[in-house]
Amino acid sequence: MNKKQFVKDLKLGDAVDSPFLVLEMKFYKFSQQKRPGEKFARLLLSDTSGSIKSILWNGSLAEDLSLSPGTVVNVRGEVGEYNGLQVTVNSLEVLPEEQVNRRCFQSSSAREPKDMLNQLSRVMDQEITHPQLRLLLYSFFKDKEFARVFAMAPAARKVHHNYLGGLLEHTLEVVEHCRLMLQLHSGRLHPSLLLTGAILHDIGKLQEYDAKSLAFNLTDRGKLVGHICIGLEMVQEKLKALEDFPAGIRMELEHMLLSHHGEKEWGSPEVPKTFNAYALFHADLVSARLNQFSGLLDKGQGVEPGWSEWDRLLERSVFLSSPEPEKPVEARD
Repeated sequence: MNKKQFVKDLKLGDAVDSPFLVLEMKFYKFSQQKRPGEKFARLLLSDTSGSIKSILWNGSLAEDLSLSPGTVVNVRGEVGEYNGLQVTVNSLEVLPEEQVNRRCFQSSSAREPKDMLNQLSRVMDQEITHPQLRLLLYSFFKDKEFARVFAMAPAARKVHHNYLGGLLEHTLEVVEHCRLMLQLHSGRLHPSLLLTGAILHDIGKLQEYDAKSLAFNLTDRGKLVGHICIGLEMVQEKLKALEDFPAGIRMELEHMLLSHHGEKEWGSPEVPKTFNAYALFHADLVSARLNQFSGLLDKGQGVEPGWSEWDRLLERSVFLSSPEPEKPVEARD
């Protein structure tokens, strides 16, 4: 097998002959009358260094191979340009499972899972002072198998924190943003409730994504129910075993879980209607968006010198140059 070519190293005009993970695949019909019934395919190829668009004009080849997201294929083609870099695929073949090096296609958080779990434990032990909320969190995270799975889970397929350990990393970032809000609005926010919401807001992603899949494919339950409603069900199931749990705290926590995406067009069943819910939504959003932005910076230059490639989710390319380090001012007598 040829040496692995990574997405981040591909440049305009490069010949490609390397395995990639298929993240997305869509078929389109040709508009020309001379090719009635024929299709071409657009694929999103990826590895641990990033993702790149590709075009396969012979769509029947993908259909014959029964390709689906999560498949590793060896791609032969050339890097061109169409709204950013794009691989024109000449041929591809499915790579046998025994030849797949998972480390090339499934990246991990730069942080150690054990260290992140210890940090989360300190938050629960020292900062969640409301006894029932602390018991609720313990009912999840004192289960060693649950904690292990949570520590290795991704936060998304491709939008943000889309790597092993991404869910825990994102959760801790949301906790940190909530801490800052507590300093600024201590009189209006409920510390234990806000931090509990930060820890549990994405818990449904454990059932939404298949962590064993290289592409973190959605499970059937993830597609049909979604992590917001799954997470609410998981919390409600734990609450059944907790006696004398305050009704008002329960209702607001449920609202925070249901509204943490902020807008209904963003998949939120409800919009935030309490101060705690509104704070959680923004803490979640900041963590996600900055991780997306950071990912663009890590990818480096796109086609245009000094700028990243266009990101359709952020709806912008990113200026890569940064100011020169500030020189120390010399002391004057």
